Amino acid sequence: MGSKQLRRAARIILVGAPGVGKGTQAERMMKRFPQLSAVSSGDLLRDNVINRTPLGLRAESAMKAGNLVPDDMILKLILNELKSKRWVSLQTSVSDALPAQPSDDPSASFILDGFPRTATQAARLDALIPVNLVVNLLTPVDIILSRIASRWVHAASGRVYNTGFNAPKVPGQDDVTGEPLTKRADDDEETWRQRLKKFDETSKPLLEQYDRKGILWTVEGNSSDEISPKLFQEFERRFA
Repeated sequence: MGSKQLRRAARIILVGAPGVGKGTQAERMMKRFPQLSAVSSGDLLRDNVINRTPLGLRAESAMKAGNLVPDDMILKLILNELKSKRWVSLQTSVSDALPAQPSDDPSASFILDGFPRTATQAARLDALIPVNLVVNLLTPVDIILSRIASRWVHAASGRVYNTGFNAPKVPGQDDVTGEPLTKRADDDEETWRQRLKKFDETSKPLLEQYDRKGILWTVEGNSSDEISPKLFQEFERRFA
C-alpha cells in the first residue's frame, strides 16, 4: 500500500484503552502518510530528564516525590517540541490567553501520544494548540484481555511479541538475541480489568468534550488489521 500526500495539516489525538493498539495505528498512519510525525509526551519527558534540561529536572523532582508531572510542564514540553520544528510561532507561551496559530502546512502534521488523558488537560491543550481530529479506537474488552494473555516481552530491548499475531520465530525466544522472553509483572487479568475500568471513567468526559466540538470520530474493530483500513479511509477523506 503506497503512501499518500496530505493537503492540509492534521493535528490528531488517538484515544483508546490500554492494549487497543494505539502505537500500532500511529506507526501505520505515519508509514501511509509520511508527512505525519509522532509527538509523544512520554518520550519528550524521558528525553528532557536524560538531557538534564531545566524542564526535565523539574519533572524528575516531581516524579521522585511521587507526584504526577503537572499539566503545565507537559504542555511546555509539547509546545517546545512544536516550536523547535517551527510548527507554531516561537513567541507562543503556555500562559498566552490566545491559542497558537499552528501552521497549516501538511508537513506540520502530527499525532499526539500520551496527552491529553482528561477533559481538563484537553481544555488546556485546545486553548494552546487546537487539534482537528480525535480518533476513538474501540476494541471489545475480552479481545484486549486475550491479547494481553498472549503477550511476551524481551525485557532488555522492550521488543514485544504476541503468540496470536506477532509470534517470535522460535517460541519463547527473542528474534534478535535468542534470549528468553518473559511476561510483564502487571500483565495479569485482574490488573488489566482495573486499568480498563479506570480508562473508561477518565476517557468518557474527554470524549464527550471532543464530541461537542465536532472533531470526534469513533472506529471499532477486533484487531488492528480490521481498524487500519477504516482509519486510513476516514483520514484520507478529511486531510488527503
